[in-house]
Amino acid sequence: MLTYDLEARGGLALYDYLYRCIRDDILSGALAAGERLPSKRALAEHLRVSVITVEGAYQQLEAEGWVESRPRRGFFAAQVDRRLPAEAEPATVPAAEPSQSWRLDLKSGRVDPAFFPAALWARLTRQVLSEGGCLNPVPPQGLPALRQAIARDLRDFKGMAVSPEQIIVGAGAEYLYLLLAQLLGREGTVFALEDPGYPKIRQVYDRWGAVCRPIPLDSQGMALEPLYASGATAAHLSPAHHYPTGIVTPIARRQALLRWAEEVDGILIEDDYDSEFRFAGRPLPTLQSIDARGRVVYMNTFSQTISPSMRVGFMVLPPRLLARYQKELGFYASTVPALEQQVLARFLSGGEYERHLSRIRKKYRLRRWAVLERFALCPFAASLTDRGAGLHFLLRLNTRESDEALRRRAEGLGVRLGFLSEYAALPKPAYDHTLVVNYGGLDTERLAEAETLLSEVFQT
Repeated sequence: MLTYDLEARGGLALYDYLYRCIRDDILSGALAAGERLPSKRALAEHLRVSVITVEGAYQQLEAEGWVESRPRRGFFAAQVDRRLPAEAEPATVPAAEPSQSWRLDLKSGRVDPAFFPAALWARLTRQVLSEGGCLNPVPPQGLPALRQAIARDLRDFKGMAVSPEQIIVGAGAEYLYLLLAQLLGREGTVFALEDPGYPKIRQVYDRWGAVCRPIPLDSQGMALEPLYASGATAAHLSPAHHYPTGIVTPIARRQALLRWAEEVDGILIEDDYDSEFRFAGRPLPTLQSIDARGRVVYMNTFSQTISPSMRVGFMVLPPRLLARYQKELGFYASTVPALEQQVLARFLSGGEYERHLSRIRKKYRLRRWAVLERFALCPFAASLTDRGAGLHFLLRLNTRESDEALRRRAEGLGVRLGFLSEYAALPKPAYDHTLVVNYGGLDTERLAEAETLLSEVFQT
């Protein structure tokens, strides 16, 4: 009869400990292959436990294949490989780096969380929850009501005549970059990327295995001659307000880029990042709105206008790519929760989004004015470049120290800085000693503290 010291089970349940004891006996050979195990009732009486305990252990042994059940005969030890595997060394898992708490962060393109319409968002969320349906499946391209609301918004405020069927909703810009990389393919497609430019675009395409070519910028945006020479058939650019230089691509260059796409049978990916924040003049027409040949993929997100934590973005595919997307990538499920999509759809369609944008533009305009005025007078500022748009500007520094030395000193003081040289795939001396100042999350009440910290970093 099988005998085990059940008092040694520690915190294990009785059936689990019994299962482990019998399993170890089978593995070690103490129970030979084909040997009959005691009946459940007999073993329960012997060990002074319930029949349910023994039954639970036997069921687990049978499920894992350690024993075999034979009708009207009982349970028998199964034939298993009794060679004990060498004890594996415990895997060393690198500890996650603790999140840094910065005294001043001018690198992250964060918006002010105080501007988030929390009360309104909570009310819309309660409405959606009370009406039900938020747990229903969402179509792969996104909730129809949300795509309709986005199409109306693009028509009314950007002059874009697009149908909801052309819109794909996804979990942020990086996810959409990945979809585009898959859609345009690894083989045959060469991506032209602005240099300097947003590093994550290059990182996503590189990780997918796409061929990328950095294209230098001139005063009007992506330079044409290097673009033609690159052999690219897709160009990813942000003509409304380039990040991080702030360059705005004029109409003549936009038309020339459309001609390039037609000549090489290529695609322009228009990344319309933070174009909603234009503080001087009228909003510029999008590339997509002047594209008569279906050569432009338009992309945007709600990360700057509502909140980065929402992780909601969208892209508009031209008809020549839409059918291909639906055929090749239409199996992907929507990556944005149904509740968030329904709340956002109501926020857009009810006019609240327009009013929200109007409010935060006024607040950021005042903040921009205060920050520019303060920074322009700082002793470490050699010159300041602002294009009247977006939530960042360039600050040329009055220093001879390297960007890396300044970055290390800043981090030691709890200050996070981003330099223009970090955004370049091909380094150039012209990019050195230039700070990319993201002021969206910089409260004007902390300007004096920010100036003091930066003066300490730059030793002025």
